[in-house]
Amino acid sequence: MYSDVEAAALYDRLNPWGPSDDFYLGFVMAAPTVLDVGCGTGMLLHRARESGHSGRLCGLDPDASALARARRRGDVEWVTGRAEDIAWRREFDLALMASNAFQVLVTDAELRASLRAIRAALVDGGQFVFGTRNPSARAWERWNPENATDLVDDAGRELRVTHHVESVLADVVTFTETTATRDGEPLRVDRTSLRFLDVAGLEGFLGAAGLEVEALHGDWSRGALTDTSTDIVVVARAARP
Repeated sequence: MYSDVEAAALYDRLNPWGPSDDFYLGFVMAAPTVLDVGCGTGMLLHRARESGHSGRLCGLDPDASALARARRRGDVEWVTGRAEDIAWRREFDLALMASNAFQVLVTDAELRASLRAIRAALVDGGQFVFGTRNPSARAWERWNPENATDLVDDAGRELRVTHHVESVLADVVTFTETTATRDGEPLRVDRTSLRFLDVAGLEGFLGAAGLEVEALHGDWSRGALTDTSTDIVVVARAARP
């Protein structure tokens, strides 16, 4: 078996710092108060402190093991919870959801509740920044055992991580991620569902929550959004009354 604590550490190895993190960090460093929704192991807010951010940084995540890893830094506020649980009111200049965390909001009800809570946590005119995979790029078609990832974990074990899509129903993709030894012995299987919203869907949910789309990009260098873009990068702003 592979524990939740081990899985949290492995996540950081599977997802090293990259262009998307540089993109988000730029927004974080420019905002006095920041709420990272779905902060995971806290890598982004850790880097912000290391880069000199001196204001309020708060990370929210439902995964206790990921937050335990995040809490290696004590100068950031770490809170256990989901987006829809947010109870802050007009306390943050910036909210963000990195690493495609937005896609775990699968149902209409969860999306509406989460976006309303994020809007309420923002000051009027505050920004909400996130990325989601572009459905037209059909990323799930590459989530198969032929595209396995080999790596070595913190304990020096050689592992192989594979994905298998179970279903594609409308805009929701359900798949498994299997962590195994190199000779194929499964150690852990996680099942996840992700929602792939198009631009019209995103704008509809955001608008209903009082969030106005300010910019849409097709990559982390602020390139144009096209049908072949891998990502939809959204910069929204909390509407002023």
